[in-house]
Amino acid sequence: MDFSSKLLQNAVNEVAQLPGIGKRTALRLVLHLLKQPKEQTQYLSKALLEFREEIKLCQNCHNISDVELCEICSNSRRDPEVICVVEDIRDVMAIENTSQFKGLYHVLGGKISPIEGIGPHNLTIDNLIEKVDKGGVKEIILALSSTMEGDTTNFYIYRQLQKYDLNLTTIARGISVGDEIEYADEVTLGRSIINRVPFANSLKGL
Repeated sequence: MDFSSKLLQNAVNEVAQLPGIGKRTALRLVLHLLKQPKEQTQYLSKALLEFREEIKLCQNCHNISDVELCEICSNSRRDPEVICVVEDIRDVMAIENTSQFKGLYHVLGGKISPIEGIGPHNLTIDNLIEKVDKGGVKEIILALSSTMEGDTTNFYIYRQLQKYDLNLTTIARGISVGDEIEYADEVTLGRSIINRVPFANSLKGL
């Protein structure tokens, strides 16, 4: 792609680094910004810089937050005895949109994937075990995507938590095998949360 301006090329190259955006889409976005009032680009730049510099991870669940303890963890109406384990913030948002879950979350920050060099030590699994070890947790819901990596992570957590006296459940398979949680429709995901089953049941036949 030939550019008549080095400034344009630099802007397109930076935008094209975002997931799912190719050079042509990046060019379209950059040219759109060029047509807008200069203030529009300044607002966008300011919002992104503030987000990058000031965003925090919740000290309790590792969810993205503006403060040390996110709104979900600091909500006295949530049930701290039930923890839903998810991969990342997108899954928290997807489940919250169903309005069917009233417990707390634990964000792992990814899934175990040897091919990508991601092991248990790269995730927040140790912190999850510490929470359970302290007591007060009655149920852990494993709500990871039904992919090979998700199943591997579920099984690893299951093995680590087997010795504790708690219900270890997983969302019902209303979510198709191979599907990511964030892309499930709200009704299906909501029913999967409500109709969760003991995780040990999913191991039968393995």
